[in-house]
Amino acid sequence: MSTFEIFDTHAHYDDHAFDEDREELIGSLKAAGVGRVVNIGSTVASCEACLTLAEKHDFIYAAIGVHPSETAELTEERFENLRRQCQHPKCLAVGEIGLDYYWPEPDAETQKLWFERQLELARELKKPVVIHSRDACRDTLEILKKQKAEEIGGVIHCYSYTRETAKEYLDMGFFFGIGGVLTFKNGKKLKETVEILPMERIVIETDSPYLAPVPNRGKRNDSRNLAYVVRELAQMKGMTEDEVRKVTWENACRLYRM
Repeated sequence: MSTFEIFDTHAHYDDHAFDEDREELIGSLKAAGVGRVVNIGSTVASCEACLTLAEKHDFIYAAIGVHPSETAELTEERFENLRRQCQHPKCLAVGEIGLDYYWPEPDAETQKLWFERQLELARELKKPVVIHSRDACRDTLEILKKQKAEEIGGVIHCYSYTRETAKEYLDMGFFFGIGGVLTFKNGKKLKETVEILPMERIVIETDSPYLAPVPNRGKRNDSRNLAYVVRELAQMKGMTEDEVRKVTWENACRLYRM
């Protein structure tokens, strides 16, 4: 057993995929070497569920925010409720927020509006942000620069762009959430990016129940699978697995200001 525990910086244990065995699974994580999990909000309903899980389990924390694909459900009233939820003692960040142009709905203007509002909320409450960006590279960067996001801080979740864009995020002081895609045969672009990332800017994440690493690709993901991501990172960076666990834990604590 490793000396150091794993910090899963991004999971969705409120997801329906865990309805049948949620408590049993969560109960098994510590024995598997997982010491902390941040459960990430994505919808108005999931934010409530995130806080419920965080209140129930000492090693689970929450991030509160509405995913770009769900921003059509936001109203001023619901946004005020998000503000209240973000002030919960176990809420560590605002997220996941951002832009996702993979699907046509909601329209880009709706996504941009609520992305900016949630960035402003993070600044106001002095919390980092968890950024989701898919097929929206330029617009995401533009908004983050306009909002002076380097003063807010946070993590680019499930990074999927180029090395060049990664350098811009590094200059802004962001962390990078690295997960199962690093183990995929077709994960070449991410591997190339990870090669240039300093270890002190990398945190590990599952995005459970999604993106399980090889050898469990295509199955329901959970935090125990991060051992495979740790192994891959160790090989790529010429480190021991223990060193990767230790450094990514320390990075996660810096990211979430713990």
